[in-house]
Parts: sequence; structure tokens; C-alpha cells
Amino acid sequence: MPDKVVTRFAPSPTGYLHIGGARTALFNWLYAKHTGGTMLLRIEDTDRERSTDAATAAILDGLSWLGLTWDGEPVSQFERAPRHREVAEELVRMGKAYYCYATPAELEAMRESARAKGLPPRYDGRWRDRDPSEAPPGAKGAIRIKAPTDGETVVHDRVQGDVRFPNKDLDDFIILRSDGNPTYMHAVVVDDHDMGITHIIRGDDHLTNAARQTVIYQAMGWEVPSMSHIPLIHGSDGAKLSKRHGALGVEAYRAMGYLPEALLNYLARLGWSHGDDEIMSIADMIAWFDIGDVNKGAARFDFAKLEALNGVHMRRMNDEALLDTFVTTLPYLEGGPAIAARLDDGRRAQLLAALPGLKERAKTLVELVEGAAFLFVERPLPVDEKAAALLSGEARAILRGAHAALATVSDWSAASAEAVIRDYAQAGGHKLGAVAQPLRAALTGKSTSPGVFDVLAVLGREESLARIADQID
Repeated sequence: MPDKVVTRFAPSPTGYLHIGGARTALFNWLYAKHTGGTMLLRIEDTDRERSTDAATAAILDGLSWLGLTWDGEPVSQFERAPRHREVAEELVRMGKAYYCYATPAELEAMRESARAKGLPPRYDGRWRDRDPSEAPPGAKGAIRIKAPTDGETVVHDRVQGDVRFPNKDLDDFIILRSDGNPTYMHAVVVDDHDMGITHIIRGDDHLTNAARQTVIYQAMGWEVPSMSHIPLIHGSDGAKLSKRHGALGVEAYRAMGYLPEALLNYLARLGWSHGDDEIMSIADMIAWFDIGDVNKGAARFDFAKLEALNGVHMRRMNDEALLDTFVTTLPYLEGGPAIAARLDDGRRAQLLAALPGLKERAKTLVELVEGAAFLFVERPLPVDEKAAALLSGEARAILRGAHAALATVSDWSAASAEAVIRDYAQAGGHKLGAVAQPLRAALTGKSTSPGVFDVLAVLGREESLARIADQID
């Protein structure tokens, strides 16, 4: 292994940071952290038609939200085009590449001929040994690399094992187009070499590129980095991941109320495992991760598992830390901005007091918004259909008695409220639930909530009695 591991994440800024890209970034980041190395970030923005500044900003924002920090400034591939040209021209001078002046019509004829024979389209090497002086006047040539014609190119892959490519299949591919722009295949090699990348970790859809890129490394006499091609993520039905499966940008997961730590834990477990450990902290993942342990087979994305895992992470979180995360995420959550607008110090304290009960019932921050809504509503409370059913004639009579009992409590707490309500229920021959359910409906406007005595404690004496009174008047 080199003295220091340097990995890179190299997204194309044509859209958001999607979930597969986030996992690739995570594996690069974990491997760098595990080995005491660094992760660099390169924006592969050579496709000028589709690359946008907004997409670049969204990718950086997504990585930052996940906590996947990179070292140094992001590198723009487009800005390095002069360097890519310089290396292509150097390969020509070394006799390892050549100018090709084949016309579009000639190239099309080659493709047609290959198709007719049932072969993949290949360039036939017609300019490989010709003198550029034979070029048509004024023609601008593309630069093609002289690929080896016999034997095989082997990609030593830490996930896939040794993958062998017969050189007859590689053909003399273009590294610099006739307009002077580098191809992606070439730009990636020059950038990885110049950035000192020691370990390339990327999706296995790049595996065939790896053979061609190895040809460029070898032609330049550069060391080929360690390669690891990780399997793609599939949907729960085994088909390639699409939007209906969850192939969304990470910002969609933030809006759905997932914690970054839980999402990273879930993504790490897609294709990699550590014994039977399901729940992992960031520190655990860094300590345990090794790229050689990643599976060859595609992993399946399962929303139900992600949601369950998120619930575990929420329950394990310290209440203060969870509250901070909740508050900073409110602008992105459905119903969140309304809560954020009313979150003064008093309500923040109430929310913190309610969290132990709320987080037991919530699997996402969106469910936490729904659960906490009762703290932020104005009197008289809107009562939903199920809660209204709990406030029928007989229940109102019970509620009137409960109100009178609670009005006698001066040292207001969950314990003191529970004591008087239990006494009241027993004295009246009611089951505890027959008192607690209408109380819950009156206090929250809903049929489910944290424990009703906790709700009374969090709302306080004055607000609790007023909300109950609204339902019995």
C-alpha cells in the first residue's frame, strides 16, 4: 500500500447527489478515514451541455449534510482541459498515440460492416501507421491511443477480483477529439494521476472503462491506482434502482425526515457488512470498514429497513442532540416551517421535555413533526375524526370530573397528575383508559400521543386545564 491512501469522489454535476452516488462517496470517505488517508473531490463537468452550477451546489450541499467532508478545494475537470491536451500530445510524441483523420462517413461504414458480421463496432486502425502528411488538407485529426493488439489487459480489482479483457476488444479509442476537447476516458486518468489518487472506488458500471484507462496509464508509464468497482444498488424487486425504488437525491431523504447518521448506516450496509452488526455509529463504520469486504453482488434498497433503522438511531440519540437536528431540519420537513415559526424558548423547552415520549413513537423527523404538533396549536384545538369519537356524551361527563380533579393539583407533574386521575377513575368505577382516552383527545386533538400524563406535564397546568375546559363547555 502507498505511504498514504488518497481516494476521490468524482460526480458529474448533471443533477442532484443521488443515493448511489452518496454510497460511492461514503465508501471512499470511510476507506480514507479508516486508513488515515484523505478523500478529494472532483467535479466531472466536461459535459458542458448538461453540467450546471446549481447541480454542483446541490452535490456539495448533499455531501455536507451527510457529513462526508473532502480535503482541499473541489477540482473542476473542465478547467483542466489544457493539461489533458498536453498529455494527449505527449503520447503522440512518444509514439504511443496518433492523429486519426477518418471521416464520419468512414467511421459509420466501419460500424455498419461490424454490425453486418454480428461484431461490436470497432475502429479498424487505418491511421495507426500512416503519416499525418497524408491527411486531407485542412482536416483536424482526433488523437487515438495505440491500444495493445494481442494478449489481455488485466484489472486487479479488490472487489471483483482479477478481471481480464482481451486486447483485441479494446481498439484504438479516442483520447482527444478533433475539436481539441479531451474524452472522459482520458481526462479521468490524467486527473487521477495528477491528484495523486492511490485508490479508485466507484460503481461497477465503470469496470469496462478501467481496462481502457489502464492502457493510458501504461502508455504514460504511470502507476495504476488500486481499483475497486462496487456493485450497483437495485430496487427491492431486484430491478435497476429507479425513482420509484428510491433513486432520489439525498435532499429528498432529508425532506422525508431521515437522520444523516441513519442514512449512512443504511448505505454502508448495502453491499458491505461487519458480522451481524446492523446498527453502526460513524465511528464504528470508520473502525470496521475495508473495501476488500464489499460484496460482488448488487444490494437491494428497502425503504422499510431504512425507516426502522432511522427510528433506532432517533431513540438512541441524546434528546438535546436530537432536538438540535430536528430544529435545523424543520425548514425541509412537511409541516416543519409552521413549527419553526412558533418555536420560542418556552416551546423549545416543552419540545425537549416531550421528546422522550415523542421519539418512542416516531421513525422519522416528519413523524416527529406530526407527534409534536399538539404543542404548537392555538386553542381551541382542531380535533381530528378519531379524537372526536373519543369525546362523545358519556366521555364528556368523565372529562368534566377529570378537569375538576386536576384543578386540585398545585405541584403540577406527570406523577401528581397520574395520582389524582387514578384516584378519580377508581372512585367513579371507571377503567383508567376510559379517563385517559378522552383526556388525550382534549389535550392533543388526536387519538394517539405520548403518554397522557407526560402530555399534561409538558403542556403545564394552565394550558392543560384550558384545553380540557374547551371540550366540556
